[in-house]
Amino acid sequence: MKIYELWNELQGDLDSPVVLWQLAVLAVSLALAWGINSQLNRSIMKKTPDAWNVGMGGISRVLFPMLALAFVFVGKLLLRHWQHTGLLTLAAILLVAMAVIRLTVYALRYIFQPSGWLHAAESAIVTVVWVIVALYFTGFLPELLDALEEVSFAVGKYHISLLLLLQAVLTVIVTLFVALWVSRFAENKIMHADQISMNLRVVLSKLIRISLVVVGVLTALSAIGLDITLLSVFGGALGVGLGFGLQKIASNYVSGFIILLDESLHLGDVITVDGHYGVVHQLRSRYLVLRKLDGTEVVIPNEMLIASAVVNHSFSDRKARILVPIQVSYESPLEKAMQIMQEAAIKHPRVLSDPASEVLVKGFGENGIDLQLSLWIIDPEEGSSSLLSQLYLDIWRAFREQGIAIPYPQRDIRIVGGGETKTGTTL
Repeated sequence: MKIYELWNELQGDLDSPVVLWQLAVLAVSLALAWGINSQLNRSIMKKTPDAWNVGMGGISRVLFPMLALAFVFVGKLLLRHWQHTGLLTLAAILLVAMAVIRLTVYALRYIFQPSGWLHAAESAIVTVVWVIVALYFTGFLPELLDALEEVSFAVGKYHISLLLLLQAVLTVIVTLFVALWVSRFAENKIMHADQISMNLRVVLSKLIRISLVVVGVLTALSAIGLDITLLSVFGGALGVGLGFGLQKIASNYVSGFIILLDESLHLGDVITVDGHYGVVHQLRSRYLVLRKLDGTEVVIPNEMLIASAVVNHSFSDRKARILVPIQVSYESPLEKAMQIMQEAAIKHPRVLSDPASEVLVKGFGENGIDLQLSLWIIDPEEGSSSLLSQLYLDIWRAFREQGIAIPYPQRDIRIVGGGETKTGTTL
């Protein structure tokens, strides 16, 4: 039934009980759908295994409109034998639009990280769907499609209309959308496979995403009737262009896969590269994200990790050594000062007992005796500033209680002149 026939039917039924029956069916359908959806979300969805969260998440988004659509369809089948059902037909169209919007927005949020462009894309999708529904309800959609079909142009031996071009773009977008969704699902499964090393998981997830995207694009191009063998020439030219013009980018991508495969770096490693000290936060195909101990993040191209020296403080052992230098005066009891420093380290919860901390006499300085507290921690990614601050504070308090002095710099000044020599000491 065409849309103008539906509007004429509705106008004729406004003053009759026909509309009331349809409104009753619609209200009952929505109530039943809401009740079933709420019950399933409380009982079934919470007990779903993690492996099925993706599918169940999508189902929970479209369950309400789909259930309502099913009940409306059943009511329409029952009522159409003795009255019109135009209102239920329009309601069914709105429910389908709602289901499409909910599922699309959920998939976008699952595939991509939250960002400004994602919010804009969601708003654009919602707007486009409701504009199409509005055009359909007003009867302008067929006329718009005919106008797009009339706008055509020739590309070689192919005759392409604007409608065909829009259909091709939509096909490619939908295919890529599905490919990215499947790749994200596979990536989540792989990243939770504990029996596989982390670097291999990252490599497999990236290879799966690239493969699915390529297959999706080729499938979409074939679906719209484009001969994909024509892409071989373009692909060869693109490869030459990449070789000459994008050497650095290609080098970073190749270096990224080398780093992941040879397992020289892992997520969570504490490294120093190009003067930057921090924890490996992300391993991407083109770059590495290094989170420094002050919270800032440094983006380092993968090529630099291959071409320059990288200090991996946790390559074979995650323990890190921290040195705490302290100087005490010559008049202070040396053994007592060493004992206080070692006890301060033992009391701190982050300091390991094995290897044990130790205090060494490093030398006799100009102003006092140089001591050094050596200790080990298992979590260097948490930083050492707060640890050192707490240790220095505890040692300072204990030194004051025991009368152990930390010396000031001292200088002897001799003033010669006027027939006498003056000698003094200054800080």
